[in-house]
Amino acid sequence: MGWITKVLASGPARKALGMLLAATTIALFLLNHRRAGERAGRLAERLQTSEKTHEIQRQMLDAASRRPPDRDALAQRMRDGRF
Repeated sequence: MGWITKVLASGPARKALGMLLAATTIALFLLNHRRAGERAGRLAERLQTSEKTHEIQRQMLDAASRRPPDRDALAQRMRDGRF
């Protein structure tokens, strides 16, 4: 175990270890950044889908508000060609 401390205490080994730690830190940062970007992309897609769904629901409610009140009114609209 003593030889490990001697090797790690030497200048080139310490420099290599420092470079390895820096490279590992940068790699982990980039992976985390990529994952965060993917998450943001999924959230944006979910928001877009939700907006489309809400727009369709608004159109359906608008159409329902203009419907005839009873069957006779519907028949009259169809005869007039306003359906």
